[in-house]
Amino acid sequence: MTDVTCVDLFCGAGGLTHGLVLEDIRVTAGVDVDPACRYPFEANNRGARFIKRDVREMTGEDLEALFGDSGIRLLAGCAPCQPFSTYAQRYDIKRDHKWGLLYEFSRLAEATQPDLVTMENVPSLAKNEVFLDFVEELKRLGYWTDHAIVDCSKYGVPQTRRRLVLLASKRGKIRLIPPTTAEAKTVQEAIGHLPEIKAGGVWPEDPLHTASRLTDINLQRIRASKPGGSWKDWPEHLVAACHRSKSGSTYPSVYGRMEWEKPSPTMTTQCHGYGNGRFGHPSQDRAISLREAAILQSFPETYKFAGSHEDVSFSVLARLIGNAVPVELGRAVANSIWAHLETVGESHPTAPGDREAQQAEALVS
Repeated sequence: MTDVTCVDLFCGAGGLTHGLVLEDIRVTAGVDVDPACRYPFEANNRGARFIKRDVREMTGEDLEALFGDSGIRLLAGCAPCQPFSTYAQRYDIKRDHKWGLLYEFSRLAEATQPDLVTMENVPSLAKNEVFLDFVEELKRLGYWTDHAIVDCSKYGVPQTRRRLVLLASKRGKIRLIPPTTAEAKTVQEAIGHLPEIKAGGVWPEDPLHTASRLTDINLQRIRASKPGGSWKDWPEHLVAACHRSKSGSTYPSVYGRMEWEKPSPTMTTQCHGYGNGRFGHPSQDRAISLREAAILQSFPETYKFAGSHEDVSFSVLARLIGNAVPVELGRAVANSIWAHLETVGESHPTAPGDREAQQAEALVS
C-alpha cells in the first residue's frame, strides 16, 4: 500500500487539502498567515494541523518536520494570486511582497526534494517570469513537469473557473487526468435545493446560509434584473451614474443574476455582494449566501467555516471561500497522482486514479 503524505503551503480554508483527503492522500499540515483559516482547515480535515506562519520564514528543516516519517511526499500550494490576476493593475506588483512567494515555494522544494509537487493559480501566471523560473527550477532539480490551464467545470465544479494547474514528479512523467464530467454541473443542480431566505436573512439550521443585506435601491435593482442580464436591463432611474458614463459601459458583469441552467460565474472574495459581479441569486431577490458560494466552489454542504453564529463574518468568510482551491479540482489532482504512481509501479488499494481515468476516457472517446 502506497502512503502519500502532503504539506499544503498557502492552505487557506482547506479546499485543496480536502480534495486530497477525500482521495486518501494524508495531509499532515497546512501553512498560512491568515488565522481565520485555522478553524475550517482543522475542523474539516481530521489529523491535519494548521500552522500559522509566513512561508518566507520557513526552513527546509521546518518542512521536513511537518512531513515526518512518511512514504511518498507531496508538496502542494497555491501562492496568493493577486499580483498575477486580471486586477493586477490595482497593485504595485514590484512592491507587493506576494510577488515573490512562488520563489519561496521553489526554495522549499529545493530544500526538501519531495517526490511530488503540485501548484494551482490564476491562468495569467503561466506567462509570468516567476512561473517560468519555477518550472525551470523544478526541471533542474530532476522533476518531470506538466502544467495546463483547465476549465474547472469539466472536473465537477459548478462554476466557470479557469485555473493553472501544475504537477511535477521525480518518479516519471505525470499529467492531470482528462475531464471527469461530460456536462458541466449547473447552478440549479448545485444550490437549487437550499431553503429560501431573504436578503439579510439566515437559515436557522445553517449559519453559513445567510445573505447580505440590500439597500432599498439595490432591492429595486435586483427585482428589475433577469438571469444572465445586467444593469443595462434596468429602467433609467435605477442605473448608477458611474454606469451611465462612457467608461461605465465596459462593466456589464456587475449587478447580475446567475442563471439556473448554467454553471455559476467565477467565485471571488467579493462573492457575497450583489453589486460585485454576477452574484445575484437566479430567482430570489438577494445575493447568493455564503453557503451557496461555498457549494459553488464544490465544498461539501456540511463543510464548517465558523464555530458559531457569532463567527460568521461576510468579509472574512467570503475571502476564504473565494480564494479557495475548488475541492473537486483538488480531487482531480489527487486522482492524477494515484494514476501516475500506478503507472510508475506504486500501488493504491482503491485505485481512484485508475477509476477516474477510465471514466474520463469513456467520456471523451
